[in-house]
Amino acid sequence: MTSSVRVVAAGDHFVLPSLIAEAVGREVEGACEVGELTLGWPLEPFGPVAEVSEASDAEDDLIEALAEAQVLVTQMGPVTERVLGACPRLRLVVVCRGGPVNVNLDAARRHDVRVCFAPGRNAAATAEFTVGLLLAALRRIPQAHDLLARQGSWAGSAYYTYAHSGLELEDLPVGLVGYGAVGSRVARVLCAFGARVMVYDPYVRGEVHGLRVTALDDLLRRSNVITLHARLTAETRGLIGARELALLPAGAVVVNAARGPLLDEEALCEALENGRLAAAALDTYAREPLPAESRLPALADRVVLTPHLGGASRAVAEKAARIAAAEVGRWVRGEPLAHCLT
Repeated sequence: MTSSVRVVAAGDHFVLPSLIAEAVGREVEGACEVGELTLGWPLEPFGPVAEVSEASDAEDDLIEALAEAQVLVTQMGPVTERVLGACPRLRLVVVCRGGPVNVNLDAARRHDVRVCFAPGRNAAATAEFTVGLLLAALRRIPQAHDLLARQGSWAGSAYYTYAHSGLELEDLPVGLVGYGAVGSRVARVLCAFGARVMVYDPYVRGEVHGLRVTALDDLLRRSNVITLHARLTAETRGLIGARELALLPAGAVVVNAARGPLLDEEALCEALENGRLAAAALDTYAREPLPAESRLPALADRVVLTPHLGGASRAVAEKAARIAAAEVGRWVRGEPLAHCLT
């Protein structure tokens, strides 16, 4: 490659175009000309665009920006058949996300465009957020805050009664459903608190890092808390349903900051409403945004709900830019790409 390589940093208000441009500049030391484009997310919602999902509605803007470019680095840019067909010089797309859901991979192959992504960018952030959700649910922190800060009531002292007081992590049996990049980090933090951590992961056998690995049903029967960290696949969709929730000890807590469809929300609401579960903390949902007819907000005294914020840290944006820039550097130098799907 030569210094004539043109890169478009099509960032947004989270992964800023300037972060991408600076990271590419450091990686290739002036070997590329980088242009910047700012897409609307998250100030404007993403959604399906043509044949791709979870993208900004900006095909025209992207086509214009890519007129002479060989490389696109983006988080939400809609890399559709139309965009690829209109940009014949494009040869590399790097998506600053854990998966290129905004790219038509079949069309990219037909147009001889390599597509890379940024795995692991939000593992630490999501793990930390998961532990935060867990602590908030166990100790009813949001509910107590609402009573005092919003209602001006000291009635939260009722949480000091034995019947309504929370659980602490020390010696608490906690089951992790999934032990990948996020689950393994959560395990380390929970072990530091003194929790008794167990793991279910079909890809892990025996004992891992001193933790017991067990069958899912066994883990559920033994865990006062479960946290979900599995990938969403055809096999894991609805992994935790009414049958699985019924196996948990009475008064258990469920935390999901992974993918909403791993958990049967209707079954969860039933278990919360009838008192079988004490609490739940959710950052992801079967449908997003959370629909108006959801039963979850009515359970505010027993649930902690956040709008898919697990990956919302500045470090995630910076890591995504660095991972993407490293792929650009490999491509410019003619080296094998590390995280490539086409």
